[in-house]
Amino acid sequence: MTIALETWTHNTIAVNGITLHYVTQGEGPLMLMLHGFPEFWYSWRHQIPEFAQDYKVVAVDMRGYNDSDKPQDLSAYHIQELIKDIEGIITGLGYESCVLVGHDWGGAIAWYFAYSYPRLVEKLIVLNIPHPAKFAEGLRSNPQQILKSSYAFFFQIPLVPELLFQFNDYQAIETAFQTQAVDKNAFSPADITAYKNAAAKRGALTAMLNYYRKTMWELVFDKEWNVLEVPTLMIWGENDTALGKELTYGTESYVRNLQIRYIPNCSHWVQQEQPERVNQYMREFLSASLES
Repeated sequence: MTIALETWTHNTIAVNGITLHYVTQGEGPLMLMLHGFPEFWYSWRHQIPEFAQDYKVVAVDMRGYNDSDKPQDLSAYHIQELIKDIEGIITGLGYESCVLVGHDWGGAIAWYFAYSYPRLVEKLIVLNIPHPAKFAEGLRSNPQQILKSSYAFFFQIPLVPELLFQFNDYQAIETAFQTQAVDKNAFSPADITAYKNAAAKRGALTAMLNYYRKTMWELVFDKEWNVLEVPTLMIWGENDTALGKELTYGTESYVRNLQIRYIPNCSHWVQQEQPERVNQYMREFLSASLES
């Protein structure tokens, strides 16, 4: 897939007391993309030019990542602060709603945001992240999922995870992508270097890990969930080593209008490993929604 790097532009926006960096391409309705760990806006490089044909696509560096501000206080990574960031982006760009797309941590925040501000979300697309209620259920009652999530418990330790990631020129970043990916050609050396450079920016590693140290517990010990009325597409790479496919089962109990598309032989990095398939499923979902 050809990526037209020169066709998108970089910008910043002041929201919720901080400044966030984002890239944007296209004009029209807003499609807002939220990345996961240990990524940044670049994880959407295959989707930005595709959907810029019909949308104003905005792929943001979440707070703490890459070129966005990196507050030091752990409380800055409370889920409510992350939600306020997203509200600020949508309204700050002059929109009343968006198509919200999130992967991994970005997907978790997208779930919360859709519940908190359903009027601001026309359609929700989440990739390889379960509904918060299903994730909490898995961590409370599924020993296999607890084992898969053991890395997140390790991240609770102060300083040690940062040192591990920095060791040997951020080798752990490369390992995270290359060992999990089914298609080992999905990430070029330049891609890996981009992720390493983003993580190496001053304050970034601790900020990135603070999502686990603060917000993860809100996912596990949280509220009762109502039925979400926002039409939702879930895309799931079936070979996710961190999140079991069984976490998707029963999601329809929490979402009125839900579609799930599974992609076999694909890892957690679904939109980067199978971009054509992901783009196809997104387009089918958005087109069907428009027709209805």
